[in-house]
Amino acid sequence: MDKNQYLTVAALTKYIKRKFDADPNLDNIYLKGEISNFKRHSSGHMYLTLKDEKSRINAVMFAQSARGLAFDPENGMKVLLRGEVRVYEPTGGYQMYIKEMMPDGIGELFIAYEQLKKKLEQEGLFDIRHKQPIPAFPARIGVITSPTGAAIRDIITTLKRRYPIGEVLIFPALVQGQQAAPSIVNAIETANQHPIDVLIVGRGGGSIEELWAFNEEPVARAIFNSQIPVISAVGHETDTTISDFVADLRAPTPTGAAEMAAPKVSDIAERIKMMEAKISRYTTQRIESEKKRLVSIEKSYAFKYPHLLYQQKMEQLDRVTERIARNSTLYFERKGDKLEHLAKMIERHNPLSTISKKSADIIQLQGRMTRAEAAIIRRKQQAYLNRVSLLKAVSPLKIMEKGFGLVYNEQDELIKTRDSVKAGDRLTVVIQDGKLDCTVNEIRESDSND
Repeated sequence: MDKNQYLTVAALTKYIKRKFDADPNLDNIYLKGEISNFKRHSSGHMYLTLKDEKSRINAVMFAQSARGLAFDPENGMKVLLRGEVRVYEPTGGYQMYIKEMMPDGIGELFIAYEQLKKKLEQEGLFDIRHKQPIPAFPARIGVITSPTGAAIRDIITTLKRRYPIGEVLIFPALVQGQQAAPSIVNAIETANQHPIDVLIVGRGGGSIEELWAFNEEPVARAIFNSQIPVISAVGHETDTTISDFVADLRAPTPTGAAEMAAPKVSDIAERIKMMEAKISRYTTQRIESEKKRLVSIEKSYAFKYPHLLYQQKMEQLDRVTERIARNSTLYFERKGDKLEHLAKMIERHNPLSTISKKSADIIQLQGRMTRAEAAIIRRKQQAYLNRVSLLKAVSPLKIMEKGFGLVYNEQDELIKTRDSVKAGDRLTVVIQDGKLDCTVNEIRESDSND
């Protein structure tokens, strides 16, 4: 067979790809299965394997399509997919390119709700320690909701009826649709720029899709970051949103939020009357008690017999004065004795007497030292004279006085034996009163008769 009839791998793959591309049945495929090997790339593209009990197929969902998902796909999640099947030429494998994805058997929004709730709860946004107290008597109440809905009418009606002294500020916002979340966030941030005591955020009832803006992360974080205490009032009592968990207080309905935000004026008036009655009773009781105390004081011994009390106190004063004088005398006597004792101790240890005694000792020691020095000098002088006499006795000069002399050669070496010279050598003879320059004429051995 001619080798030109053999196809290349690229050619075969391209042929198969064209078959797939030309098949209209593969342009819009609906699949269901379980996600495995899920990976979200930094580019935003998602790669996964869709499997069932018998088979599996690789799939990819590009970032443009993935941005529309309201939930995060996970391994093990059962999903419904819509897309197209194509051949990926570099590997020769076929895979599905996903255009839409939704959970199988459970709503997409519910999954997104649960995922966000879990995330924010782990971050601590629901923690009770972050909740701000709602002021008991707010001067200004802010309301964020649709300006045309039933919720705003219920809130305003309730506040005017219960708490007409409070000022209500409306911050209009979209509460439904794709632009609702940014609108609510902007309204919360705007409200925080005003001196408001409490903020009501919410809307009337509706489906989960209609209430969804209050389940979005930006709204939850805006409520959490609000410096004004927030009351969440979304839907009916059975409706629960992420905003309810993040808010400082959750109201079952918008009307309930108005009741929680402000007290009822009639209730306040009733409480004031009760407090007035309580204060009146307390004041009356206190006055009666003080009256009885005053009567008791008026009947006391001091008021009945003040002169006797005065005399008694004068006598006590005399006794105290005598005791003070006696104690003062004893005190000064003790201090005088102590002072005298201290003076004697100071006298015994007076440094002047010590200095005088030590000065006498120094003079005595100086005399002893002078005498010792003189004695030592005399001994040293006598020892010196003795040594001088001894040196004189053995001095060559002393010997020379008896007629002896010292003989040196021309190198100033002392001649001790005849072998040190020879005939004709010039010698120097040192005698007592000078030197003799001599020449050796003859060398003779010593004669025993000489």
